Amino acid sequence: MKKEKVDVAIIGAGPSGAVSASYLCQYGIKVKVIEKSKFPRYSIGESLIPRCMDNFEEAGLLDCLKAQNYQVKTGARFIKDGLESNFDFSKKFGEGWDWTWQVPRDHFDHVLAKECMRKGVDIEFESQVTDVCFTEENATLSIENKNKETYLLEAKFVIDSSGFARVLAKLLNLEAAPRIPQHSSIFAQVKDVRRPEGFEGKRITFDIIEQEVWFWYIPFSNGNTSIGFVATNDWLPQFKGTPAQIFTEMLSLTEKYYPQFKELPFLFEPKIVKNIAKNVTQLYGNRFVLTGNSAEFLDPVFSSGVSFATESGLLAAKLILKELKGEKVDWQKEYVAYMQEGVAVFSTYVKEWYNGNLQKIIMSQNQNLKIKEQVCAVLAGYVWNKENPFVKKHNRLVKNIAHLIDMEDNFKKNNL
Repeated sequence: MKKEKVDVAIIGAGPSGAVSASYLCQYGIKVKVIEKSKFPRYSIGESLIPRCMDNFEEAGLLDCLKAQNYQVKTGARFIKDGLESNFDFSKKFGEGWDWTWQVPRDHFDHVLAKECMRKGVDIEFESQVTDVCFTEENATLSIENKNKETYLLEAKFVIDSSGFARVLAKLLNLEAAPRIPQHSSIFAQVKDVRRPEGFEGKRITFDIIEQEVWFWYIPFSNGNTSIGFVATNDWLPQFKGTPAQIFTEMLSLTEKYYPQFKELPFLFEPKIVKNIAKNVTQLYGNRFVLTGNSAEFLDPVFSSGVSFATESGLLAAKLILKELKGEKVDWQKEYVAYMQEGVAVFSTYVKEWYNGNLQKIIMSQNQNLKIKEQVCAVLAGYVWNKENPFVKKHNRLVKNIAHLIDMEDNFKKNNL
């Protein structure tokens, strides 16, 4: 059987895999990426957050993205019960990028892949990993290409950036219970022919329908818009019919956006994803590391997916480079502990969003500007900055501030 040898094999050519591949390629590491799909292909995760800009820049991928004129995202708007709250990334706590993009992921991922290939990365599309074998010295992957031919790929390390395909998690039985309650989603895209002019038609918006049900509006610079609902698993089944019929009925629930999207055709059949959250029992092992959604996914609400994907992809590549240079790496401390710190912060915010505490803080019409800046920094993805109290004390600070808001509201009601 045919056998190829590389330094690093990467499973998946999405943002995480592209960041890993591009970074390693900069240092002369021989990389091969195995991608199951043919690009361009559709993917969810169209709203980025500023932290991922640091990662694209360090991986040498920022310039090719800037050239695409994607819709700039400078913050986010939240709507609930007729009230509105806006967060501006330029008014966040601490240092960091003040903007990012809203992107059609089929185009975005294809741009990243093409830039990696331009740099010399070997990406094999329409191929999949069917089996793996790890020894102390190397890893051997069984690859089935688009012609249904099988060959072996030997590598010193494997980075699993396969996203929701979760290749190693399935092959090595690493699936684990998610750390947050499960939700489901339905989403699609439309040609946004009624889009308002100016900033109103450009900014990402979260329309809170119920405490655990929300609608997203993500406009792209190409004239299309991503729209979707996220809700508890037991909420969606009340709607019957095809995905298109279900989504059409649900659109009437968003008073803000129903007139804009009423009777518009979907660009593809709305997709339904149940049990969004994912987790694994371990993030690394002998000769392999899991990155991005192949390791863990929380929830779409704060657009953290691509940021964690690029953060983990970049860090995994850096640590593998160290090992290839003969340096000792403490994967538990340098990778697992670091990534879990950030995931823990966002996990708290997701939980507090759905139990209503964070919604009270975000939607408060008498927001303390200092608190708003600190929360904004978390929403921007700077969840490792422990100078921010809302990072350092995330386990209790959100609850405490929400409780103070409740006390203040009760005081006002009782003294009217």
